[in-house]
Formats: sequence, C-alpha cells, structure tokens
Amino acid sequence: MDEIKVLSPTAILGYGFPEESFKRGLAKEPDVIAVDGGSTDPGPYYLGAGISFTDREAVRRDLRLMIRAGRELNIPVLVGTAGGCGARIHLEWTAEIVEEIAAEEGFNLRVALIDAEFDKEVIKDRFKRGELSPLFPAGETSLDEIEASTRIVGQMGVEPIIRALEEGVDVVLAGRAYDPSVFAAPAIRAGFPAGLALHMGKILECASIAADPGSGSDCMLGTLKRDSFILEPLNPERRCTVTSVAAHTLYEKSNPYQLYGPGGVIDLTAAEFTQLDERRVRVCGSRFVQADEYTIKLEGAKRVGYRTISIAGTRDPIMISQIDEIIEAVREMVGDNFSELNAEDYQLLFRVYGKNGVMGELEPVKEIKSHELGIVIEVVARTQELANTICSFTRSSMLHYGYPERVATAGNLAFPYSPSDFKAGEVYEFNLHHLLRVDDPLEFFPVEIRNYGVN
Repeated sequence: MDEIKVLSPTAILGYGFPEESFKRGLAKEPDVIAVDGGSTDPGPYYLGAGISFTDREAVRRDLRLMIRAGRELNIPVLVGTAGGCGARIHLEWTAEIVEEIAAEEGFNLRVALIDAEFDKEVIKDRFKRGELSPLFPAGETSLDEIEASTRIVGQMGVEPIIRALEEGVDVVLAGRAYDPSVFAAPAIRAGFPAGLALHMGKILECASIAADPGSGSDCMLGTLKRDSFILEPLNPERRCTVTSVAAHTLYEKSNPYQLYGPGGVIDLTAAEFTQLDERRVRVCGSRFVQADEYTIKLEGAKRVGYRTISIAGTRDPIMISQIDEIIEAVREMVGDNFSELNAEDYQLLFRVYGKNGVMGELEPVKEIKSHELGIVIEVVARTQELANTICSFTRSSMLHYGYPERVATAGNLAFPYSPSDFKAGEVYEFNLHHLLRVDDPLEFFPVEIRNYGVN
C-alpha cells in the first residue's frame, strides 16, 4: 500500500456539507471516511449537562450520507468525540442515531463503540498516587474538586481506534478523542509514519477550514504517502495554498513547532509546504517524537449554579458617557439590597457591547464612540430562583437609575424581548484540565462491538 486516502466531510459532525463536494470526494475512491464529532470550544455546559451542542437531525443527515457511502465503497466510517463531548451519554446518543439509520436504510452494520468516560473513583485513586498533573492555565486539583465533577472524559489516542478497526467494523464511534486520532489511526495501522499521519489528521479534522476561502461545512481529501501528504478541497470554489495550510498548522497551538498529544509530540521543525498546482498542497518533514511517559488529557466539568440574563440597549449619549459609573452604582444597589447573601451565593456580570463586550478588561480601545450600547445583565446564583430575583432587581434598578443630567425619566433602557429576563438554567465550568499518566493507552478505553440492522 503506497498511499491511503482519507475523506473528511465537515469540520464537526452535524455542521453539514454540500453533497456535490462529498460526491467528488467519493469519486476519488477514499480508503476511509472520518469526521470529528465534537470540541471543547462551545464550553463546559455540554459536557456537564450531557447533551450535544449539535442538532440531532443535522447529525443524522450527515451520518446517513457518510454511512451510505461507506457501505457503497466498503470502507469504514470513523467518528471521533461522538455527540460533541464524548462522554458515555453522548456516545449512546450517537449510537442511537446510527441504529436508526441502519434500520431505515436496511443495512447490517458492525459498529464499534469506544467509551472515554472515567469513573471519579478511578481518578481520585490516580490523584492519590500522584499520577495527575495540571495543564496550563489549570492549577492543582483536589479530591473534592474531582468529586464535584459531573462527568470526566479522557482524550484517547490512535490505539483504541486501531483496536476497533482490527475487529473489521463498518463504523467506529469513539468517545472523547484527540482530534487527529480518527484520521490518523487507519494510516498508522497500515504502517505509515505517525508524524505525517497525525499532522494530516490535525488539518483534516477541520475539513475545508484549511482552504481558501475556508469553510467548516465543506469537504477535504487527504492523501498520505510514505514521505508526505497532499491536501485537496473538494469544492472547486476553494483551493489549498501554502499559506492556508501552513496557517492552519499553527491553529490551536502554543508552540509553532510542536503539537502535543497522547504519547508524544508532532515535531514540525522540518515541515515543508509545497504548492503542487492551483488547488493542492504537499506537506513533508513532519515527524512524531514519542514521549517518555504516555499521558491522556482529562476534561471534567462541574455545576457552579444557575443563570438568568436580561438583554437591553441604550442610545442616550449621556448614559453612554457615564456607563461605567452607572454600572458600579447599580452593582452597589444590588449589594446593599441583598446584603444578607454571601459572596459565593451569586455573581453579577455586565457585558457592554459597543464598549468592551467581547474583550472585557483586555479591550485596548478605551474611548467609546458608539451611538448605542447593548447591555447584557447576567446573574449566576446557587439556585435558579435566586438568579431570577437578582437579575430582576438589577434590571429594574438600571432601568430607572437617576444618573446626572438625565433627561428622560420613563426609563433608561430599551428591551427587545418580552419577557425581558431569560432563565438559562444550569451553569458549568471546566474543573479538570489535567494529564493522567498511564502504562497502557488501551486501559481506559474499552471497545464494545454492536450489530445494528435488519437481521
């Protein structure tokens, strides 16, 4: 086998892709169809609450097309970080969709499920043995913090996926996985260099985001050879360039020459990017350096309270000129009115769009030139009822606050919605961002084989 072709339909399962692009990819006879199913980018809520950030029908649509193609070409379909976060509940959610597709399409599917959720007692035991270490910016954890986690997952490397492929399955559904793993595993299993396979996987996991113009909802083909790999977008309106591919290689990396993952690091010091033609780029020189210890990144989320928000706007230039002072005055009013509460009972946050709503205190532009401001009042409290109460008081206090030189007295704010307050429910935060040392990369990622279909 001199080369292996990997078709990546979309950056995230459920983000969609044009069927014409997908057909062009299938015409090139790929050896595997692989897709990343999740990310931590949407934040901790989805891991903590156990739901997907992608829509079920959108995931179902993408999977149906992928599984149909996999059966037509007799090639495997691989999904990493199933259900968005890769915990057990997300894995089962995705498996249920696959089972439905098998029944509706009349397929007999041999499906591998790879669990990536960790029992808290296991993590506590490993912590006591000194086998956990924090990843920046996280600090040291504790037994109480581990216990507070709603769910804990670990990023699997290629080894559990290779183990699943050895079972001759049609579909692999992996729980939380290192993003390049599902793209690289078939190639590494076939004996291709790990550095090149993982580097190609790093780019393919975002599909055509690495093209120009980029898109997270379009297809990309990676062709891995023994000494290089070639990237080609499958929409004729897009092209890969040295700049677009090299730039994406730097994506989500703190070090431009090293990309850390389970078991080692991709060394990009000698990587070279060559424009083959108008739309394709060749990459060579990437290599994998095995670490002295095999580590797995753990991700945990815990519930910290309940959220209520209110969205308002103002275009009064007098209020805009005093907005910082007004916010502080309203904050003091809230503190005085709820003086019996402790600091840990609630948080009151203001996001002012048109001033520093995106960057907050890091915003370098200090002078407001906006003719209007959008103001988001957010309260996170220990109960939903308390969050509702404090948000309501804050909103009404700001609405009628009498700032100097105010002209109108009917109200300072405009509300686009009625009701004006939104009860957003549970709030989570990431509380584990740590490495776990392991002796066996397969130990915590059991493979279960299921048969879905008409028989």
